[in-house]
Amino acid sequence: MNGMYVKALIMKRFALFVGAVCASVAMLAQPTLKIETQDAGIPVQKTMYGLFFEDINYAADGGLYAELVKNRSFEFDNPLMGWTTFGNVQVRDDGPFERCPHYVRIGYAGHPVMFSGIENEGFFGMGIEEGKQYRFSVWARTAPFGKKGKPAAKEFVTFHLCDDDTMGENQMFFDEVIEVEGKEWKRYEVVFTAPRTVSDATLRIYLETWSEDESVEYRKDCCVDLEHISLFPVDTYNNDENGLRADIAQALAELKPGVLRFPGGCIVEGTTLEQRYQWKNSVGPVENRPVNMNRWNYTFAERQFPDYYQSYGLGFYEFFRFAEEIGAEALPVISCGMACQFQNDPNDKPHAALKELQPYIDDALDLIEFANGPATSKWGKVRADMGHPAPFNLHYLAVGNEQWGDDFIEHLKPFVEQIRAKYPDIKLIGSSGPYSGGEWFNDLWPQMRELGCDLVDEHFYSSETFFENNATRYDNYPREGTKVFAGEYACHGADGKKFNHFNAALVESAFMTGLERNADVVYMATYAPLLAHIQGWQWRPDLVWFDNTRVMRSCSYYVQQLYSVNKGDYVLPAKVDGKPLTGQQQLYASAVRQGDEIIVKITNLSKYSQPLNIEFDGLQGAVTGGTLTTLYSSDAMAENTLDEPDKVIPVTKAVDMARCQNPQDYWQKGWYRNDQGNRVLKTSVAGSTFSVFKFKVR
Repeated sequence: MNGMYVKALIMKRFALFVGAVCASVAMLAQPTLKIETQDAGIPVQKTMYGLFFEDINYAADGGLYAELVKNRSFEFDNPLMGWTTFGNVQVRDDGPFERCPHYVRIGYAGHPVMFSGIENEGFFGMGIEEGKQYRFSVWARTAPFGKKGKPAAKEFVTFHLCDDDTMGENQMFFDEVIEVEGKEWKRYEVVFTAPRTVSDATLRIYLETWSEDESVEYRKDCCVDLEHISLFPVDTYNNDENGLRADIAQALAELKPGVLRFPGGCIVEGTTLEQRYQWKNSVGPVENRPVNMNRWNYTFAERQFPDYYQSYGLGFYEFFRFAEEIGAEALPVISCGMACQFQNDPNDKPHAALKELQPYIDDALDLIEFANGPATSKWGKVRADMGHPAPFNLHYLAVGNEQWGDDFIEHLKPFVEQIRAKYPDIKLIGSSGPYSGGEWFNDLWPQMRELGCDLVDEHFYSSETFFENNATRYDNYPREGTKVFAGEYACHGADGKKFNHFNAALVESAFMTGLERNADVVYMATYAPLLAHIQGWQWRPDLVWFDNTRVMRSCSYYVQQLYSVNKGDYVLPAKVDGKPLTGQQQLYASAVRQGDEIIVKITNLSKYSQPLNIEFDGLQGAVTGGTLTTLYSSDAMAENTLDEPDKVIPVTKAVDMARCQNPQDYWQKGWYRNDQGNRVLKTSVAGSTFSVFKFKVR
């Protein structure tokens, strides 16, 4: 090998080595995230992060609504769905409640040792927990008794809690007897303490009789009528008698939501207008609220639940109360007179004609009166009679759900005109359709602005790539005029991975830095769906999962919570080299000021720990302490489950306040002052981590 060739080869290899070293140094260059602490220009809305409730996945009956009895008033299309009958049982339809006329008559079984009665299966069973109190109630009456002047028999209802699958000698683990007296309908109630925990119990009810004359002839005449059979835990959220399941409601309250959107969602539309959610059916005495078939009953043939109905026990009054109790703005959604456009051919004319639209508009106006009117007004009195004389102070109303096209604009316009005329302070929310972009989206936005909607509801269920690439989505939206309500969003993993895995939550956290940075555009954001019963789900991922006795908070739940409890009062510009950190080196960041704290949220989508300087530009005073909360998993597909609910949870530790001895040392961590006199924290952000730094300042 000649010398010139060897020399050239050595020089080439040296150049490659130098290039590699330079590349490594460039990779290791420690970026500085500069927080402009004196800029308080963009306030963060109280409503910024909230809850979207829809009755899907058994979120209401069988979920948040604490009632344990399915079809308690026998009003499903099949009046005995959810019930097993034995002996002499009849369904009748001349009961005491006008909108819920059905009840059962239980009579003599035909022989002294035989039984007549009914058994309710609950929602995938009934969750009964040892030591907790429950309230059994029933409306009941007797039929005429006594023959030839002889004393009448006494009639009793015996109810039992049962574990039908037990290997024990006795299925019944609790029983109580109620004497039914008189021919008039009357409510009977028993409060008791459960002796055992059974997650899939049933409720069994028998007819029993007694008389001085034990002859069969007397028993043949005996029967009782039963209506609105209910079993509730006493320990509901805030101890409301017609209340919410305490553990689920507590999980939602701990999100510290600023807004509660209800009752949906697609159920607002209905497959037909007759099946839409009608708020007036959901208020007033609970015994007289008619049942409605849930449109998720039949939507998915592959996951069908034909017994999925809405009792309306969790109605608009209860939603308003819950919003008030958790400090959230109520955001009801009402029908605009259009049935679900996905499920109907427009040629079949499924929507209300424009000339027939006034009753739907009246429903909207009456709802505002129900929420805000004085107790002397027609609908304000309904609210007051239910126990809330003071107004709920409603500020927001959404008209329609995911509608699109000219039909929607024609339907929405008279709503806007009449609501504006009567209630000019109500903020109205329109729709951009079911997708995050495309023709419908692009057509609707300018029309929503032209109509004067205060906010527009955007929906996006998308892949990891969407959430990784859309932290800048709202950077170029108009800063004035109509604002954004990101009303339904969640990462739906690619390749069918529609699970609540950690990576989905991580990319959501990256995307949400863009919501926060653009708080002058985005006024509301709600993950969806909110709740799912582990045995009754139809759609996933979901924020909170539960069974009859347990609750699990998903990885996405903790992302939402870390944003909501740290939403701040106003946004602080946070930039690297003069630009927002929105994916450079797979890092994303936003910052806010909250009282005497500066809060910095950083997502690292890479698998590697990355060094980062956090500089406080213009800070008057000192940083007196700090914490770092991280959400991390080494397994991107890790999920919390009901058996392992704490598999992925946030961990908080103190930030080391020690000074950095040598700021030039690349890896050394600590505080120092730079040439501009600003405080700088040399730190690093672990790979695959959502981090929340909170600094106490004075």
